Amino acid sequence: MHSTASQTLLPPLPGEAEPDDLEVEVEERCLEIPTELHKQRLDRALVQLMPEFSRNHLKHLIEDACVSSNALPTAIAKVAYLVKAAEIITVRLLPTAMSQAYVPQAMDLDVVYEDPHLRIIHKPAGLVVHPAPGNWSGTLLNGLLAMDPTAAQVPRAGIVHRLDKDTSGLMVVARTRACMDALVQMIAAREVHREYLAVSQRPWRGESLREVEFAIGRDPRQRLRMAVVDLEKQSGKTAHTSLQCLDSNDQGCLVHCTLHTGRTHQIRVHMAAIGLPLLADGLYGGSSSPWISRQSLHAFRLGFKHPYSNRDLQFESPMPDDIQAAVSGMGLNNPLG
Repeated sequence: MHSTASQTLLPPLPGEAEPDDLEVEVEERCLEIPTELHKQRLDRALVQLMPEFSRNHLKHLIEDACVSSNALPTAIAKVAYLVKAAEIITVRLLPTAMSQAYVPQAMDLDVVYEDPHLRIIHKPAGLVVHPAPGNWSGTLLNGLLAMDPTAAQVPRAGIVHRLDKDTSGLMVVARTRACMDALVQMIAAREVHREYLAVSQRPWRGESLREVEFAIGRDPRQRLRMAVVDLEKQSGKTAHTSLQCLDSNDQGCLVHCTLHTGRTHQIRVHMAAIGLPLLADGLYGGSSSPWISRQSLHAFRLGFKHPYSNRDLQFESPMPDDIQAAVSGMGLNNPLG
């Protein structure tokens, strides 16, 4: 069994005003039919060989001509096709907003707040938010489906914004389609406030508050990265981050970041662009650290008006142990507590 991949755009995430900027891989998985599945129906064989997907989703892939065989000149047209031992079946896998495409997986999710309409989740570093090539299972979405069976009726199980895999912190998740639609509009209108703590390996220079408004687009030299771009010469989108230095010394600095737009890797790109790459963020020039093995970025504050009660909601998440270790090890102070 092996996989190959091609490039395409990940479908827009509900709640993002514009589609994701970053290209991701679309996987083509090649499966050799084992002897024990000889003459099984194709849909049943795929459930055995690809248990991270629901049977209903795999049937849709067959019906959408995404499944082919080395024994046939065209895509397999019927779910009742009988596979043969040693036959090579190729399945084209695309990320989808359909929650029913993925299987529930129980996990210990840290729920900070919940009511009938929404939840606030603290996402740990290392947890992927939404299934995608290379991470079709074990994601936050899989965990939400296991926590609440009704989440399967909401696109992306109610996920309305993303954090990078190695970024920790607070996320809001809708529990109903109506709440999801309301949160989508609020995020597009910049009525959901997201604040982060970041550690750079370099000292802060200049005024303590800096507004960074560099446009961001795909890095033409490395397609898995984003970069600051000139919109007159390259495609991209405007981006705005407020950066406030909380403490700085010769070892580096601790920075309070407020997002005004939500571009892919926005804080990481903007800080690298002003000469302050995040500690341990190798993708954007950060150096390794004895205290932390992932980019030093934590979504510590999330605030918005409840879409139904209109009550002001504000949540804070304490600095995780690895970032706290880096801050202490570098001799920095966190005035926010």
